[in-house]
Amino acid sequence: MGEVAKKPLGPSTLSVHGGEPRPKPANSLATPIIQTATFTFANTQELKDHFDGKIERVEYGRYGNPTQKIAEAKLAALEGAGDCLLFSSGMAAMTTALFAMLSRGTHAVVTDDSYRRTRQFLNQTLARYGIEVSTVPAGDYEALEDAIRPTTRVLLSESPTNPYNRVLDLERFAAIGKKHRVKTVIDATFATPYNVRPLEWGVDLVMHSATKYLGGHNDLLAGAILGSRDLVGAVRSLQGITGAIVDPFAAYLLVRGIKTFALRMERQNTNAQAIAEFLAGHPRIAAVHYPGLPSHREHAVAKRQMRGYGGVVSFEVKGDLDAASRVVDACRIPHLAVSLGGVETLIEQPAIMSFYELTTEERLEIGIKDNLIRYSVGIEDADDLVADLAQALDRAFAGV
Repeated sequence: MGEVAKKPLGPSTLSVHGGEPRPKPANSLATPIIQTATFTFANTQELKDHFDGKIERVEYGRYGNPTQKIAEAKLAALEGAGDCLLFSSGMAAMTTALFAMLSRGTHAVVTDDSYRRTRQFLNQTLARYGIEVSTVPAGDYEALEDAIRPTTRVLLSESPTNPYNRVLDLERFAAIGKKHRVKTVIDATFATPYNVRPLEWGVDLVMHSATKYLGGHNDLLAGAILGSRDLVGAVRSLQGITGAIVDPFAAYLLVRGIKTFALRMERQNTNAQAIAEFLAGHPRIAAVHYPGLPSHREHAVAKRQMRGYGGVVSFEVKGDLDAASRVVDACRIPHLAVSLGGVETLIEQPAIMSFYELTTEERLEIGIKDNLIRYSVGIEDADDLVADLAQALDRAFAGV
């Protein structure tokens, strides 16, 4: 976009205009969907100029698409990144980035509250390729630094974490990486660039499941990595081989979704804060995990580095697995579904949704309590959501 003002643009302006060329193809106001597998050349000289780097264009859909490029530029503007690369899902983004950064004989350190599929990939898949992984407690920076070896190449964490909303001190995390010349990677899906931009705190690479808040409507799958041109470029080279690309229609939906991104995040932040405060004062609730509450263990860190505290509230009811299920089933507004970040409020029990195959004891060993509920707040009216939770808790514990 052309220069509009000298000062940095705000998140709403970036959501609407960031990264978009002027004019767009065919002078369209909306980003067009370039639905094609391959791209033609006018003549052999144009093909040679492309391979010689004299002109910048796309040759084949596995290496990029104009619709994808606009979505990437928009995300880079929101995140304040030098470059962005889109993938077919968040896990495609994470796994491709890790494959690009790690090789046989190298080592990575991950925090124990990071996304479980990421930890599974590190500990199970990468182990087959001679890559070693150490897991350290979230928030233990001494353990994080002590785990670093001469072969360590990546420090990986999530902030806030899923499902307990632990918040990493990004500046401290990044400083440890720089001290030891190790790349730092943050999964910032829960935070989004509206609430925090990890690159500004010194982190090297940021990953998002764009399926969640960035898309915002539960109608697309996509992932993104963002960082310097050199670091993202190394991952782009591998993506051209593995083919974990986003399709043009999903890229279009992502651009359209981001237009209202800042508005949605503002509402979801506000809604989640209201719900967390309501739950914190309810007699049937044993604990509330939300960074916006002063009682949260990393509230001071969150307050220092975040604009808002996100749209996920996790809480524990005073009861067992069945008691939590009664609360979930008594809610009338949320949908019972996996995922988060869309306009509709979603609710789930991690013990059942993600860890059903484990026993209560096995779940406790990895920190998942049977009475835990994850509530992903949408953009409905906060008063309606609070009233619905109140009646659900009353019904679930009636006669108890």
